[in-house]
Amino acid sequence: MPQKTIVLTGASDGIGAAAARQLASPSNRLILVGRSVEKTRTVAEETGSDWFTADFARLDDVRALAGKITDAVGDGGIHVLANNAGGIFGDQTPTVDGFEKTMQVNHLAPFLLTNLLLPQLLASDGAVINTSSIGHRLFGHIDVDDLDNTRRFSPNKAYGDAKLANVLFAKSLHTKFHADGLSAVAFHPGTVQTNFASDSSSIMRLLYRTPLKHLLLIGADKGGDTLRWFIEGTPGDTWLSGAYYDERTLTTKVNPQVNDPDLAEALWQRSAALVGIPSW
Repeated sequence: MPQKTIVLTGASDGIGAAAARQLASPSNRLILVGRSVEKTRTVAEETGSDWFTADFARLDDVRALAGKITDAVGDGGIHVLANNAGGIFGDQTPTVDGFEKTMQVNHLAPFLLTNLLLPQLLASDGAVINTSSIGHRLFGHIDVDDLDNTRRFSPNKAYGDAKLANVLFAKSLHTKFHADGLSAVAFHPGTVQTNFASDSSSIMRLLYRTPLKHLLLIGADKGGDTLRWFIEGTPGDTWLSGAYYDERTLTTKVNPQVNDPDLAEALWQRSAALVGIPSW
């Protein structure tokens, strides 16, 4: 059988690295993306994967990454793009592109990468998997005219908004492209024991640094196994396109804004304008 080409971002650590190790198989061609050269190379060598590095706080890195991936896959297309890179950050210092870092790394960068790789995804009836978070429901409330939260910034709200954007992006991909063969989903992987929030001023970082983490958090291998489940799953059978899952469970416990199609479309149009690509 032909190999399944899987592009996995955030693959140098945490659940991305765990999922890469679990997916390593002759039937899968893995293309791993991470920010750290050393960490990404290590996981790639362990799994026999292709690999690239990119800093999602620099959109030029994302544009260059899309070109490299396109060249690497050629006419073979991409069967799965797992947008797993992300994090929560501490202050409002803008990126080199002028955007709030949490929104850029978690939403604008994967939005740009996905759009640039759409021809390869559509060629293979591909799937887009967005790693979101329960934080979208707890902290998120998007104002498309203030995605940087200049009026009401906190690390938690910035993260909640970005993870809400992940869910809305999956729904928009479904709305716009499912008839053409593309599937998309967003999911919460569980509260995972990783380096998450270590660069943040969020109160959440305290949980990740105390002994309580061993009682309240799951291991990266378990979170990675959930990510693997979506990647290896069959859209329409294993999971439903356009939906949001809490781990592997389809749930209606979502932020009310998830069910606003006008907001989803407005976010798409605003995101396209910010990253400088045509809107669909």
